[in-house]
Amino acid sequence: MEAIVLAGGFGTRLKRVVPDLPKPMAPIAGRPFLEILLSTLARKGFSRAILSLGFMADKIIDHFGESYQGMELTYEVEKLPLGTGGAIRAALTHCIDDHAFVFNGDTYLDLEVSQLENLWLRNRRPIVVVREVLDATRFGRVEVSDGWITSFLEKGLSGAGLINAGCYVLPRFALDAFALGVNFSFEAEYLSKNLMHTSLLGFETHGHFIDIGIPEDFRRAQIELTGL
Repeated sequence: MEAIVLAGGFGTRLKRVVPDLPKPMAPIAGRPFLEILLSTLARKGFSRAILSLGFMADKIIDHFGESYQGMELTYEVEKLPLGTGGAIRAALTHCIDDHAFVFNGDTYLDLEVSQLENLWLRNRRPIVVVREVLDATRFGRVEVSDGWITSFLEKGLSGAGLINAGCYVLPRFALDAFALGVNFSFEAEYLSKNLMHTSLLGFETHGHFIDIGIPEDFRRAQIELTGL
Protein backbone atom coordinates (compact mmCIF):
# COMPACT_ATOMS: atom_id res chain seq x y z
CA MET A 1 0.00 0.00 0.00
CA GLU A 2 1.05 3.56 -0.71
CA ALA A 3 0.45 6.66 1.40
CA ILE A 4 0.61 10.34 0.51
CA VAL A 5 1.39 12.58 3.47
CA LEU A 6 0.60 16.29 3.09
CA ALA A 7 3.39 18.00 5.03
CA GLY A 8 3.98 21.26 3.19
CA GLY A 9 1.97 23.84 5.12
CA PHE A 10 3.37 26.89 6.91
CA GLY A 11 1.82 25.98 10.28
CA THR A 12 0.82 29.59 10.96
CA ARG A 13 -1.28 28.83 14.04
CA LEU A 14 1.53 26.77 15.58
CA LYS A 15 4.40 29.10 14.69
CA ARG A 16 4.59 30.71 18.12
CA VAL A 17 5.10 27.26 19.66
CA VAL A 18 7.60 25.86 17.11
CA PRO A 19 8.97 28.87 15.16
CA ASP A 20 12.01 27.15 13.66
CA LEU A 21 10.47 23.91 12.35
CA PRO A 22 7.92 22.83 9.75
CA LYS A 23 4.73 21.90 11.56
CA PRO A 24 4.99 18.11 10.93
CA MET A 25 8.39 18.12 12.67
CA ALA A 26 7.02 19.70 15.84
CA PRO A 27 8.24 17.69 18.85
CA ILE A 28 5.62 15.47 20.45
CA ALA A 29 6.65 13.61 23.60
CA GLY A 30 10.30 13.96 22.63
CA ARG A 31 10.17 13.05 18.94
CA PRO A 32 9.08 14.76 15.70
CA PHE A 33 5.38 14.31 15.03
CA LEU A 34 6.09 13.04 11.51
CA GLU A 35 8.11 10.18 13.01
CA ILE A 36 5.04 9.11 14.98
CA LEU A 37 2.86 9.31 11.89
CA LEU A 38 5.26 7.38 9.63
CA SER A 39 5.91 4.75 12.32
CA THR A 40 2.17 4.16 12.52
CA LEU A 41 1.91 3.77 8.75
CA ALA A 42 4.81 1.30 8.72
CA ARG A 43 3.15 -0.80 11.43
CA LYS A 44 -0.08 -0.84 9.48
CA GLY A 45 1.52 -2.33 6.39
CA PHE A 46 2.40 0.59 4.13
CA SER A 47 5.48 -0.09 2.03
CA ARG A 48 5.84 3.32 0.40
CA ALA A 49 5.09 6.93 1.32
CA ILE A 50 5.13 10.05 -0.83
CA LEU A 51 5.77 13.13 1.29
CA SER A 52 4.36 16.34 -0.17
CA LEU A 53 6.58 19.13 1.13
CA GLY A 54 6.98 22.89 0.89
CA PHE A 55 7.95 25.07 3.84
CA MET A 56 11.37 24.01 5.24
CA ALA A 57 11.31 20.86 3.12
CA ASP A 58 15.03 20.31 3.61
CA LYS A 59 14.60 19.74 7.34
CA ILE A 60 12.27 16.82 6.65
CA ILE A 61 14.32 15.32 3.81
CA ASP A 62 17.56 15.55 5.79
CA HIS A 63 15.94 13.88 8.79
CA PHE A 64 14.32 10.91 7.04
CA GLY A 65 16.34 10.28 3.90
CA GLU A 66 15.24 7.61 1.42
CA SER A 67 13.49 5.21 3.80
CA TYR A 68 12.03 4.95 7.27
CA GLN A 69 11.26 1.77 9.19
CA GLY A 70 11.21 -0.29 6.00
CA MET A 71 9.07 2.17 4.02
CA GLU A 72 10.44 3.66 0.83
CA LEU A 73 10.15 7.46 0.93
CA THR A 74 9.63 9.68 -2.11
CA TYR A 75 9.45 13.47 -1.95
CA GLU A 76 7.39 15.95 -3.95
CA VAL A 77 8.53 19.50 -3.12
CA GLU A 78 6.34 22.37 -4.28
CA LYS A 79 8.11 25.56 -5.38
CA LEU A 80 5.00 27.64 -4.74
CA PRO A 81 2.04 26.80 -2.47
CA LEU A 82 -0.35 24.51 -4.36
CA GLY A 83 -3.14 24.12 -1.82
CA THR A 84 -4.38 20.70 -0.75
CA GLY A 85 -5.60 19.86 -4.23
CA GLY A 86 -2.47 20.87 -6.11
CA ALA A 87 -0.32 19.04 -3.58
CA ILE A 88 -2.30 15.80 -3.87
CA ARG A 89 -2.38 16.11 -7.68
CA ALA A 90 1.42 16.33 -7.83
CA ALA A 91 1.98 13.55 -5.31
CA LEU A 92 -0.31 11.15 -7.18
CA THR A 93 2.07 11.25 -10.16
CA HIS A 94 4.59 9.34 -8.03
CA CYS A 95 2.18 6.52 -7.19
CA ILE A 96 2.73 3.02 -8.52
CA ASP A 97 -0.46 1.33 -7.29
CA ASP A 98 -3.91 2.09 -8.71
CA HIS A 99 -4.84 3.97 -5.52
CA ALA A 100 -3.29 5.81 -2.61
CA PHE A 101 -4.21 6.67 0.96
CA VAL A 102 -3.89 10.39 1.74
CA PHE A 103 -3.05 11.66 5.23
CA ASN A 104 -2.55 15.11 6.74
CA GLY A 105 0.94 15.62 8.09
CA ASP A 106 -0.37 17.36 11.21
CA THR A 107 -3.03 14.80 12.16
CA TYR A 108 -2.66 11.54 14.04
CA LEU A 109 -5.28 8.98 13.09
CA ASP A 110 -5.20 5.37 14.26
CA LEU A 111 -6.94 4.24 11.09
CA GLU A 112 -8.51 0.82 10.47
CA VAL A 113 -6.37 0.40 7.36
CA SER A 114 -7.35 -3.19 6.50
CA GLN A 115 -11.07 -2.38 6.60
CA LEU A 116 -10.55 0.69 4.44
CA GLU A 117 -8.44 -1.21 1.93
CA ASN A 118 -11.18 -3.86 1.66
CA LEU A 119 -13.77 -1.13 1.08
CA TRP A 120 -11.63 0.20 -1.77
CA LEU A 121 -11.24 -3.26 -3.30
CA ARG A 122 -15.01 -3.81 -3.25
CA ASN A 123 -15.95 -0.46 -4.80
CA ARG A 124 -12.88 1.26 -6.28
CA ARG A 125 -14.46 4.65 -5.66
CA PRO A 126 -13.00 7.68 -3.84
CA ILE A 127 -13.37 7.36 -0.06
CA VAL A 128 -13.54 10.12 2.55
CA VAL A 129 -12.70 9.08 6.10
CA VAL A 130 -15.02 10.67 8.66
CA ARG A 131 -14.80 10.77 12.44
CA GLU A 132 -17.34 11.68 15.10
CA VAL A 133 -16.20 14.43 17.46
CA LEU A 134 -17.87 16.08 20.42
CA ASP A 135 -17.66 19.56 18.87
CA ALA A 136 -17.45 19.96 15.10
CA THR A 137 -17.33 23.79 15.19
CA ARG A 138 -13.82 24.28 13.79
CA PHE A 139 -13.93 21.36 11.36
CA GLY A 140 -17.22 21.55 9.48
CA ARG A 141 -19.58 18.60 9.19
CA VAL A 142 -20.04 15.72 6.79
CA GLU A 143 -23.39 14.01 6.26
CA VAL A 144 -23.37 10.33 5.35
CA SER A 145 -26.24 8.06 4.35
CA ASP A 146 -25.88 4.30 3.82
CA GLY A 147 -22.14 4.67 3.49
CA TRP A 148 -22.22 7.47 0.89
CA ILE A 149 -21.39 11.16 1.40
CA THR A 150 -24.48 13.32 0.90
CA SER A 151 -23.17 16.77 1.84
CA PHE A 152 -20.34 18.83 3.29
CA LEU A 153 -21.40 21.60 5.68
CA GLU A 154 -19.43 24.74 6.53
CA LYS A 155 -17.53 25.29 9.76
CA GLY A 156 -19.26 26.99 12.66
CA LEU A 157 -22.01 24.53 13.60
CA SER A 158 -21.42 23.56 17.21
CA GLY A 159 -22.14 20.23 18.85
CA ALA A 160 -21.24 16.64 18.10
CA GLY A 161 -21.10 15.38 14.54
CA LEU A 162 -19.13 13.67 11.81
CA ILE A 163 -16.18 15.59 10.39
CA ASN A 164 -13.80 15.10 7.50
CA ALA A 165 -10.78 13.51 9.19
CA GLY A 166 -8.45 14.73 6.43
CA CYS A 167 -7.83 11.21 5.18
CA TYR A 168 -8.85 9.76 1.81
CA VAL A 169 -8.41 6.82 -0.51
CA LEU A 170 -8.15 7.99 -4.10
CA PRO A 171 -7.70 6.36 -7.50
CA ARG A 172 -4.31 7.30 -8.91
CA PHE A 173 -5.94 9.27 -11.74
CA ALA A 174 -8.64 10.96 -9.61
CA LEU A 175 -7.30 14.49 -10.14
CA ASP A 176 -6.09 14.22 -13.73
CA ALA A 177 -8.69 16.81 -14.84
CA PHE A 178 -6.65 19.42 -12.94
CA ALA A 179 -3.43 20.76 -14.43
CA LEU A 180 -0.18 20.03 -12.62
CA GLY A 181 1.28 22.96 -10.72
CA VAL A 182 -2.03 24.77 -10.23
CA ASN A 183 -3.12 25.84 -6.74
CA PHE A 184 -6.56 24.55 -5.79
CA SER A 185 -8.47 23.30 -2.78
CA PHE A 186 -9.13 19.58 -2.78
CA GLU A 187 -12.07 20.06 -0.42
CA ALA A 188 -13.77 22.87 -2.36
CA GLU A 189 -12.76 22.16 -5.96
CA TYR A 190 -12.90 18.38 -5.95
CA LEU A 191 -14.98 17.04 -3.06
CA SER A 192 -17.72 19.67 -2.83
CA LYS A 193 -17.99 20.57 -6.51
CA ASN A 194 -18.00 16.97 -7.69
CA LEU A 195 -20.32 15.56 -5.04
CA MET A 196 -23.27 15.57 -7.42
CA HIS A 197 -21.28 13.91 -10.21
CA THR A 198 -18.87 11.65 -8.34
CA SER A 199 -19.98 9.00 -5.86
CA LEU A 200 -17.97 9.50 -2.69
CA LEU A 201 -17.92 6.77 -0.08
CA GLY A 202 -17.79 7.69 3.59
CA PHE A 203 -15.84 5.47 5.97
CA GLU A 204 -16.36 6.19 9.66
CA THR A 205 -13.22 5.59 11.68
CA HIS A 206 -13.30 5.00 15.42
CA GLY A 207 -9.55 5.30 15.85
CA HIS A 208 -7.71 7.81 18.02
CA PHE A 209 -7.80 11.21 16.26
CA ILE A 210 -5.88 14.35 17.14
CA ASP A 211 -4.98 17.38 15.00
CA ILE A 212 -1.87 19.14 16.34
CA GLY A 213 -2.49 22.25 14.21
CA ILE A 214 -3.50 24.54 17.07
CA PRO A 215 -1.54 25.13 20.31
CA GLU A 216 -4.21 23.61 22.59
CA ASP A 217 -4.25 20.31 20.73
CA PHE A 218 -0.46 20.40 20.35
CA ARG A 219 -0.22 20.44 24.15
CA ARG A 220 -2.83 17.68 24.43
CA ALA A 221 -0.86 15.51 22.01
CA GLN A 222 2.16 15.62 24.32
CA ILE A 223 0.20 13.41 26.70
CA GLU A 224 -2.02 11.39 24.38
CA LEU A 225 0.73 10.32 21.95
CA THR A 226 3.39 9.46 24.52
CA GLY A 227 4.91 6.06 23.88
CA LEU A 228 3.91 5.79 20.19
